[in-house]
Amino acid sequence: MFAILLQTVPFFAIIALGYGARRTGFFTAEATAYLTKFVFYFALSAMLFRFAANLSLSEILDWQFVWAYLWATGVVYLLATAVALVRKIGVEQAAVEAQCAVIGNVGFLGLPMLVLLLGEQAIGPVMLVLAVDLIVFGSLIVILITGSRDGRVSIGVLQSVGLGLLKNPMIVSITLGLIWSAFQIAIPGPMNAFLDILGSAATPGALFAIGASLAGKSADRAEIAGWLSFCKLAVHPLVVALAALYLFPVSDPYAAGVMIAAAALPTAGNVYILAQHYGVAPTRVSATILISTAASILTLSAVIAWIAPLTGNGG
Repeated sequence: MFAILLQTVPFFAIIALGYGARRTGFFTAEATAYLTKFVFYFALSAMLFRFAANLSLSEILDWQFVWAYLWATGVVYLLATAVALVRKIGVEQAAVEAQCAVIGNVGFLGLPMLVLLLGEQAIGPVMLVLAVDLIVFGSLIVILITGSRDGRVSIGVLQSVGLGLLKNPMIVSITLGLIWSAFQIAIPGPMNAFLDILGSAATPGALFAIGASLAGKSADRAEIAGWLSFCKLAVHPLVVALAALYLFPVSDPYAAGVMIAAAALPTAGNVYILAQHYGVAPTRVSATILISTAASILTLSAVIAWIAPLTGNGG
């Protein structure tokens, strides 16, 4: 595990650098927002398009993989929801807490880190996890919150969810890349170089942006945030492992290992954006992101070391 920890240190060191830059005032909240926008709409999109354009849909899409991840994530989602409802906090807050318990930082942290640590074969499984998170659970939280407020799920809400997915640059870039791949057209040299240079900015930019955004978050409601972080970093990968290896065995052990590692990622920053947008427990989400990201330095390394026999990572 120590060797794996040493491999993850540079990633978290860049996060710490971003955190320090924001805490000292060298990097402002406005600068953080613009850096995040650059990574989200340009650098990460270029990386995802280039990855997807070099894969085929048949290489990525594995319904057994999808079912295993969806079932396991759904179980943890229901667990977090049940605990929240027992505390009598209402559907809206329960939906936000459940989102914290299952949605990891796959785009900004998982994609660059897991591809570098586990190899380029990880691209397909990681993108599949990302797609399920965005399409299924990213839609579910919006439906639950708006449905709870309106007392029903209207056509307008569903249209809004669908439009949101169509506008999401990660979904768009993956889809366009797969369409490009389907036509079996080689990416021209200048275009490939452009995507490579722009996409290369995604990893340091995303990690720095994560750190800078964390500096603006607080650790209020630490006991609830600690429970949700435990769900995300320990319960989620454990249930995913149970599903992928035993209940709905994924045919490729390597892909199963990548799925487990992706499930061990800390809570994603976009959960905070949703919580803030709807005015539902943003400080609780903020604390969960802060605690889970800090704790994942050790827990993610442990999980990657644990799945080493599946992925061939001998660290």
